[in-house]
Amino acid sequence: MSTSAQTARWLRLAAAAMAEHRDELTALDAAIGDADHGVNMHRGFQAVVARLDETQDAGSIARGAAMALISTVGGAAGPLYGTFFMRFAASVGAKHEFTAAELAAAFRAGLDGLAQRGKAQAGEKTILDALAPACAALEADLANGEPLSDALLGAAEAARQGVLATIPLVATKGRASYLGERSRGHQDPGATSAYLIVKAAADAFAGE
Repeated sequence: MSTSAQTARWLRLAAAAMAEHRDELTALDAAIGDADHGVNMHRGFQAVVARLDETQDAGSIARGAAMALISTVGGAAGPLYGTFFMRFAASVGAKHEFTAAELAAAFRAGLDGLAQRGKAQAGEKTILDALAPACAALEADLANGEPLSDALLGAAEAARQGVLATIPLVATKGRASYLGERSRGHQDPGATSAYLIVKAAADAFAGE
């Protein structure tokens, strides 16, 4: 079983990753965006940590994260990641313990909500290029009987590969789409931050 305490740990690890990779995310965004993704994600996850209440259920913890991100992260990332965590919260519900299948369903709900909010799909050089393969890998590994820790490691690797796959793509959504062909050859910053979030989940829920 996974726990609400691990959900809080996930968010703390994600915040640490955003702090560590802030400059990298900003540099990636400088090439095809507004050069603020690293700063925005760092600020947003610092706000998430500031309002964490680890005594709450997993749904409430994720909902608090959603509201913090929506209110503090500029550009499209705030509403998109906010929607992800809001849908995650609605799926996992007011539970302090939940199964691997319920965790995967919450990730899927978050992904679907994000895709709907952004009117995007995988292959358009966005956050979805990391989250979509991560969710698919998580579901497939769990269906094959893999333990959650291994399935989450597989999801993180799928997300990493998804990030690399954005490099040759031409952006058709978001700020980078204004560049057209000039967006080709650059790694997507949103997909990169999404990978960091998935990797944090793999670390937080390890061994469960």
